[in-house]
Amino acid sequence: MKQPKQKQLLLCFLPWLLLSLPFCEARFVVEKNSLSVTSPESIKGTHDSAIGNFGIPQYGGSMAGTVVYPKENQKSCKEFSDFSISFKSQPGALPTFLLVDRGDCFFALMVWNAQKAGASAVLVADNVDEPLITMDTPEEDVSSAKYIENITIPSALVTKGFGEKLKKAISGGDMVNLNLDWREAVPHPDDRVEYELWTNSNDECGVKCDMLMEFVKDFKGAAQILEKGGFTQFRPHYITWYCPHAFTLSRQCKSQCINKGRYCAPDPEQDFSSGYDGKDVVVENLRQLCVYKVANETGNPWVWWDYVTDFQIRCPMKEKKYNKECADSVIKSLGIDSRKLDKCMGDPDADMDNPVLKEEQDAQVGKGTRGDVTILPTLVVNNRQYRGKLERSAVLKALCSGFEETTEPAICLSTDMESNECLDNNGGCWQDKSANITACKDTFRGRVCECPRVDGVQFKGDGYSHCEPSGPGRCTINNGGCWHEERDGHAFSACVDKDSVKCECPPGFKGDGIKKCEDINECKEKKACQCPECRCKNTWGSYECSCSGDLLYMRDHDTCISKTGAQVRSAWAAVWLIMLSLGLAAAGAYLVYKYRLRRYMDSEIRAIMAQYMPLDSQPEVPNHVNDERA
Repeated sequence: MKQPKQKQLLLCFLPWLLLSLPFCEARFVVEKNSLSVTSPESIKGTHDSAIGNFGIPQYGGSMAGTVVYPKENQKSCKEFSDFSISFKSQPGALPTFLLVDRGDCFFALMVWNAQKAGASAVLVADNVDEPLITMDTPEEDVSSAKYIENITIPSALVTKGFGEKLKKAISGGDMVNLNLDWREAVPHPDDRVEYELWTNSNDECGVKCDMLMEFVKDFKGAAQILEKGGFTQFRPHYITWYCPHAFTLSRQCKSQCINKGRYCAPDPEQDFSSGYDGKDVVVENLRQLCVYKVANETGNPWVWWDYVTDFQIRCPMKEKKYNKECADSVIKSLGIDSRKLDKCMGDPDADMDNPVLKEEQDAQVGKGTRGDVTILPTLVVNNRQYRGKLERSAVLKALCSGFEETTEPAICLSTDMESNECLDNNGGCWQDKSANITACKDTFRGRVCECPRVDGVQFKGDGYSHCEPSGPGRCTINNGGCWHEERDGHAFSACVDKDSVKCECPPGFKGDGIKKCEDINECKEKKACQCPECRCKNTWGSYECSCSGDLLYMRDHDTCISKTGAQVRSAWAAVWLIMLSLGLAAAGAYLVYKYRLRRYMDSEIRAIMAQYMPLDSQPEVPNHVNDERA
């Protein structure tokens, strides 16, 4: 059986064949992010760093900080609390980037100890002159698993030469400031992000398998929203290996491979005599690939997420349900065409290539900027391998960074994607504490200072030092930023809903309308109560006038009149009103009487005339006189 030369690298992953291989060769691409030193001048510039394959890199964003090199525990292999050292930043200060030396312990343990001491990021200086490598997680055991899943800060490896420059500057008393930039770590060629997940259906491979299954469950909702909205194109992949022709009849190949040794997977329990075999995993991997293909043909590729999560829950190896019967029940519940699925899977016992699995083996070989897929699980976004913790918000941030800025879907701007930079000193943005309004907005790319829109009212300004409401309704938001005050149940405001005038003290006040409006003493300035008999009393925002003696004050005429004269005039006014009312009533009665009387007389005259001059065409007219006599 002839095997393609490019697949020789895949032999590296069969543990039971390692001793028979003279060497393994693969192309591994190190994913990098930009590191820019802003001070001091002696080392100012941009450098490359290799993103650690754990923690949470800030994909799509950047981070500024101050580099610190510890005087003790310089390899960060021990807890810094043992040395009474803390790297937690003081309020208002830049975050701390801890520089440590490579050696003596796992990369992940170095970062974990630094995180517990308060560091915001970790730079690991290489201890040998070599090209940058990816800092990966150790072969996981119970002790390492406890801290690996809790690492949340980013980390990066720098070259030995650059690390020496940083140490020299720090020892010389210079403050070393730098920016870690992940904005170009994921390219964004168009308005759709394409990503793929290299996974495995094996649920008995330890901590990484548990982490992978948890990620698929947690990420399913976001993945389906992005796929249904046309924002992303997702494709699952499964790593398979082949068995060399010389070993196809061996027990190992027969138990771990299908199609006569062409497609293999390691034994789940690493025990050939018990439990499930590697070929069981290959068959289920093939089934999951075909679920995706069949669902994709019907325009519903997101059904793959439903099948995989349901299969994990309903058909685990631990409960001895990892089999075709259980898989068929999941397929039936999801309404997947089982006949198309069986046709896609083909015959696992046939001595021939399986088109689906052959395509997977070809895809494992790196192309372009993407290296060979050698680690499970592996996430590839826009043809770049993702580095970091396989966790919902971290992966979603990486996907969102693949969109051009301002073209991100709504899910990228949700609260669980926020960078939380606004929690520290309001992100340096404008803020109105009294109204609880801020220009700081957290996004997955970092915070932005942008004047907000509140209750339909748009604020305008630079977002950093100044924002003010504008347009109709602006006075409803914190009184439009103008002066306002309330006393004794009376409230006054300087806000004017006009474009030309923003803040203007109301009548009875004077001032700038913004910070203060002072009451005008109308009495003292002789603006009211100017008649000789008038007496003036100033009130807040207004005034009161009264008259001496038995006089009454008329505000409209600013004069005083006698109470007696007022009473007489009031009595005559009442008399005239009564007479006018009677006159109107009499006139109305007369008009009614006149109308009824005239109508009655007309009918009598017509009746008399009809008796003496009857007309053939004239109907008989009622005679009211005769009616009365009768």
